[in-house]
Amino acid sequence: MAPQAATADAITDPERRASLELDISGMTCASCAARIEKKLNKVDGVTASVNYATEKAKILAPTTLSLDDLIGVVEKTGYGAKRPDPATPAPDRVAPLRRDLMLSAALAVPVIALAMIPALQFPGWTWVSLVLASPVYFWAARRFHRSAWVNLRHGATTMDTLISLGTSAAYWYSLWALLFTHAGDLHYTHPFTLTIGRADGASVYFEAVVGIVTFLLAGRWFEARARTQSSAALRALLTLGASEATRLRGGVEERVPIDFLKLGDEFVVRPGEKIATDGVVVSGGSAVDESMVTGESLPVDKLPGDQVIGATLNANGRLVVRATALGEDTELSRMARMVEEAQTRKAPVQALADKVAGVFVPIVLIIALITFAGWQLAGEPVLFAATAAVAVLIIACPCALGLATPTALLVGTGRGASLGVIIAGPDVLERAKSVRVIAVDKTGTVTTGELQVVGVTAGGGVTEADVLGWAAAAEASSEHPLAQAIVAAHPDAPRPVDSFENVPGEGVRAVVDGVAVRVSRPDAVADLPTDLLQAVDASQARGQTAVVVSRGAAPIGVVSLADTVKPTSRDAIARFAELGLTPVLLTGDNERAARAVADSVGISQVMANVRPDGKVAAIRALQETHGRVAMVGDGVNDAAALAAADLGIAMGSGTDAAKEAAGIVVMRPDLMLVVDALRLSRSTLRTIRINLFWAFAYNVAAIPLAALGMLTPMIAGAAMAFSSVFVVSNSLLLRRFRPVAN
Repeated sequence: MAPQAATADAITDPERRASLELDISGMTCASCAARIEKKLNKVDGVTASVNYATEKAKILAPTTLSLDDLIGVVEKTGYGAKRPDPATPAPDRVAPLRRDLMLSAALAVPVIALAMIPALQFPGWTWVSLVLASPVYFWAARRFHRSAWVNLRHGATTMDTLISLGTSAAYWYSLWALLFTHAGDLHYTHPFTLTIGRADGASVYFEAVVGIVTFLLAGRWFEARARTQSSAALRALLTLGASEATRLRGGVEERVPIDFLKLGDEFVVRPGEKIATDGVVVSGGSAVDESMVTGESLPVDKLPGDQVIGATLNANGRLVVRATALGEDTELSRMARMVEEAQTRKAPVQALADKVAGVFVPIVLIIALITFAGWQLAGEPVLFAATAAVAVLIIACPCALGLATPTALLVGTGRGASLGVIIAGPDVLERAKSVRVIAVDKTGTVTTGELQVVGVTAGGGVTEADVLGWAAAAEASSEHPLAQAIVAAHPDAPRPVDSFENVPGEGVRAVVDGVAVRVSRPDAVADLPTDLLQAVDASQARGQTAVVVSRGAAPIGVVSLADTVKPTSRDAIARFAELGLTPVLLTGDNERAARAVADSVGISQVMANVRPDGKVAAIRALQETHGRVAMVGDGVNDAAALAAADLGIAMGSGTDAAKEAAGIVVMRPDLMLVVDALRLSRSTLRTIRINLFWAFAYNVAAIPLAALGMLTPMIAGAAMAFSSVFVVSNSLLLRRFRPVAN
């Protein structure tokens, strides 16, 4: 996502601030991110958040500062920064790690085998171990040493400082032992132990060097691979769009690059082609596969007047579409921006983890010194004390702490995007967990928002088909939604009409086959027969709209219409209850209509006759009586209520105003997808908490064991790497999240 322009020569008002973004390079652990963030936040007027997992910095800065100024701050801190370039592919961070991992593993296997299996220790095996371990220490581990040196030059320590110190201590101590103790004897052997030995002679720990580096590289390769996989949904969104379009001008079709299209241009979409950009169907009809955007598995029929989304696939018909949005204004680009912004923001639950990561390294160095001094005071040999201190340095590395939140957020939001659920930010996860009430708008949310004929009552010796036929003929010339519903319900083409008149406040009048026909409001018809009057009363009692059809002067029937409930709404309401939420129907309709819909889907609490400007007050009232409230809506009149709610959820079929006010956007108008959005949000938050617990518990438990000499440096390195691998793999389980909305 390109940053907003914010250069000193463009805007000079120091009170104004702009949102900026930087790509950060050179970070190797969460401490690096914490250090960059701290330096940026020291700049006057700057509020920065640096995400280690996405390698991005989100910055709110005075417009008197340019991106170059902020890049300079990052570079002075010892890291790289550059302007984001959407056209430039992200660097491949997986391949170099894989190459170094393969080298390290190939050399580590024989070194570790020789150290662990005394039977394999042939004459001179320690010198062979030195030869095999040296490329691992100097080449495969170079990223750790380089990072430690860069940060040391700037007076800082990171988790790479611990790794470099630990491996260096083990390597150079082992080399010293080879050169100046009996460990260099050709016939030297030693047994394998999990704990640090207290032998009088020196030991070599080349297996610790190669084991630590290999385990760490494996963890970082796994981590980098997870980042790549978890961002797949975002990358897929960015590459879905068509590159060309068939522009239609003056009846002539012309194949042009997508960038040549302008707003209002018409373009042709043939079967099997992608729709070039967002638009409205002008002519033609087809089924369109929108699964890549909305998650809906079945194609959706599109007719003239229907909206279509760029990058979706035209299945079987020829469409002519008028472009209504281009470039960054399209639905696809909006989705990509929302996903990317969600992945680069931090969750409140991460604040403690960031603070711990920022101060952890100096504390660990102090613990290592205390460990060394303590064992010396206890009378243990220098080598034993030094080895215990090295084990502390290695096992304390809190990489898992830095990965706990961002990896889960990356995977969770990416999985959501593939299902048609856009989570606007990590703070949404905690709000989704804490809400107690879910207020749902009626029209377009619980119901289809479109009138349909739900019943026909015939009188006067005619059939129901006759009533509907006369009504459809009379209404065929009207554009009223009620008229369109009646015409759509009649299976045959309407009869020819000799004349047509729309009578305000009454209905319509027409002459059909020489006969006067009226479709009227019930209160506009005098002397309504008892059976038809009862039909009208019954229809209105159910919250439906009733119209009376008359032929000549005699009423012949009643047509009942209603905004029908969506097929999945009842099941969705039941699942809200399973999630511990109390559903409330919030609508501007009358009490009777609202109650009829509520009863049909299983909602007991109804707030009816609520005007658009009263929905915010209704949300406030629910918050006072129930606690945190989620609101689901899709219209302009819902935007303020969505913003006022603790969690706003907008239907993807709704207006831009509703989407901008929401914390979650579901890309198709289905309440079951809202259920999935809440389930996914809660699953992601639960994964983050499990990750954080593991990372905290691991370090709290492991450091004392290392300080007490109960872990060798190699076992400490393996355990530390496993902690990171556990956090990343636990986060990747979110990719297996299965929706209930299919």
